[in-house]
Amino acid sequence: MTHAPGRGLPAGRLLFGGDYNPEQWGEDVWKEDVVLMRQAGVNAATVGVFSWALLEPEEGVYDFGWLDRVVQTLHDGGVGVVLATPTASPPPWFTRRHPDAMPVGPDGVRLVHGSRDTYAVSAPAYRSASRAIAQRLAERYGDHPALLAWHVHNEYGSLDFGEHAAAAFRRWLQRRYSTLEELNRAWYTAFWSQHYTSWEDVLPPRRTQYLANPAHALDFRRFSSDEMLDAYREQRDAIRATGSSAPVTTNFMLPSWNHLEQWSWAPELDVLSLDHYLDTVGPDGEAHAAYGADLVRSWSGGGPWLLMEQSTISSTVAGRRAHKEPDRVLRNSLSYVARGSQGSLFFQWRAPAAGSEAWHGGIVPHAGAGSRSFRGFERLGRVLESLAEVAAAPQDGPLVEADVAIVWHAEGWWATETPQLPSDDLDYSAAVRGAHRVLWQEGFAVDFVAPEADLSRYRLVLVPSLFPVTDAAVAGMRRFVEGGGHLAVWPFTGYADEHLHVVPGGYPGRLRDLLGVRVEELHPLDPAERVELTGPGEPDGSTGPERPLTGLTWSEHLSSEGAEVLARYAGLDEGVDEGAGEGAGEGVAGGPAITRHAVGRGAAHYVSTFLDGPSLRTWVAGLCEQAGARRVVEGCPPLVEAVRRRGAGVDHLFVLNHSRAAVRVQGPGVDLLTGAAAADGLVVPARGCAVLRTTERDGFTVTADPAGGEATPG
Repeated sequence: MTHAPGRGLPAGRLLFGGDYNPEQWGEDVWKEDVVLMRQAGVNAATVGVFSWALLEPEEGVYDFGWLDRVVQTLHDGGVGVVLATPTASPPPWFTRRHPDAMPVGPDGVRLVHGSRDTYAVSAPAYRSASRAIAQRLAERYGDHPALLAWHVHNEYGSLDFGEHAAAAFRRWLQRRYSTLEELNRAWYTAFWSQHYTSWEDVLPPRRTQYLANPAHALDFRRFSSDEMLDAYREQRDAIRATGSSAPVTTNFMLPSWNHLEQWSWAPELDVLSLDHYLDTVGPDGEAHAAYGADLVRSWSGGGPWLLMEQSTISSTVAGRRAHKEPDRVLRNSLSYVARGSQGSLFFQWRAPAAGSEAWHGGIVPHAGAGSRSFRGFERLGRVLESLAEVAAAPQDGPLVEADVAIVWHAEGWWATETPQLPSDDLDYSAAVRGAHRVLWQEGFAVDFVAPEADLSRYRLVLVPSLFPVTDAAVAGMRRFVEGGGHLAVWPFTGYADEHLHVVPGGYPGRLRDLLGVRVEELHPLDPAERVELTGPGEPDGSTGPERPLTGLTWSEHLSSEGAEVLARYAGLDEGVDEGAGEGAGEGVAGGPAITRHAVGRGAAHYVSTFLDGPSLRTWVAGLCEQAGARRVVEGCPPLVEAVRRRGAGVDHLFVLNHSRAAVRVQGPGVDLLTGAAAADGLVVPARGCAVLRTTERDGFTVTADPAGGEATPG
């Protein structure tokens, strides 16, 4: 699918700014804010996200006077407005007037106001009130010259298990299955006497005596995503009905909180936007920024998108707020832009004086504008202004060209969260992020694709985790391989159909023939266990000395049914205490572990354990070599990131140096940050960056700077 929105963000600039909450401050502070925004180069402020209680102090009574003054003050200061509908946080009067519209947890407990996201998305009163305030805002501000875009709701994803949800769920199921007979078949209700004879007996998967039905739980997640999408559409349509032509978006949320099926949402948004918070420190944080950006660009069909929020400091890591140096904020922001973002927005403009997110940070921190942090944002503003030409999209094709893709599907994530799988250590997000991480380390551009997407444009497609697989996905993967592509599949993929019915005859059921293997037994590993994999030859299938690989979490007793065996299980790592009894890995010792199956003009690869980081990088790098995948720039030193963003007539090569040593970039381009040509070599300092305007795809090198270099201060 190629996302082709009818409306887009203003052309010719990259947006810079973030969430602005003027209602938390007096009007004297508003004036100071605009002065500082001008000073920092801020050109966009997201307003009204959590303002419902002030905009509608009583049901049907609206007060827009203060917002009028805010919008006009920003406009007079040259700052555009991304105007939010405040429906993520209903005010206290809403609980009083509509207690049935409060969410119910799976344990049956009904919540009340006192935080954010406290609403039942299926409740008629909530949906009506949401439409009403969206319409009122659009009538008042829909043609205001300051308006850049509409920000509907905020981070959709709150689940409700109450009676309104139950009624809506039953309607959704009736549309999906038509008859109870078909529902019973799909949910396998012959198990544990769950056979339904009336639609009224079907409830959300609330807390029950023991284990919930996995198919029931998965369908509820599908329903919830669709129900929230309907709620979004209603607000969008209410805005559109007023005649407002500004683009409409809502902000997806990552990294670990995901209740939406993004592929189905994408066509409904004029521009896709993302809130992305790093959940790790060190170099893995840079890989994580790339992961989020590659995901949302892929959901957008390879086109432009917008980073709606990132943190001015790292998100909570191991129970603490990890600090981000100003140079890292700059490099992270450029990583998002390089991968298609039309700007870099933050949560939030000014750090609040109190409240639950008082320590979340801000462009203006508690220390104020006279701080090292604020000076870093001033620099970022200047850099983004100098890169305005980057915002121009190519006339055809994606912004980033990738030879490698990773299959992503929210339903695969949700399925891996259902109860009583063979191992509690199966982790969809970790598997997918791990695959992306090693490609980032190796310098490859990466797309994500839906399971049933056309894969023909790629050389290599990775499937790190996809427990259920549809007929259409199986057929598409086979066409890809037969046509010359390389497909690589991890464990616990293709074991079941879309209803989580396990395919009989041996794993990985749905992909068994394509992969040319048959798994008879699953041998999950204890967290302390490791399995070693050895020969014959290199993991990429070439001849040479054996290179042992290490597997974690999982192992399998499998046999080849036409596939070439590239590595076998050597057994448990010697560090495991043999006195502890027989480990799971001992049951697979000597058996096949990694295979390659030639099919048509391509090959299907299978790894039957979850390789550790270094081993995974070795294996995936070998797959890329076999498939003929091209790096953005060959031979980049470690921790140096190169990303090419295609543009209108010219491209831009971003070189982000996350290392502690300077590097030298040479090639046919001019650095937009310094004006220096790279033909004779351009030095990018430690923790620095360059953005080269170029009309050439090849001819670039990035090498260690012969003069060396020390890490520069933040």
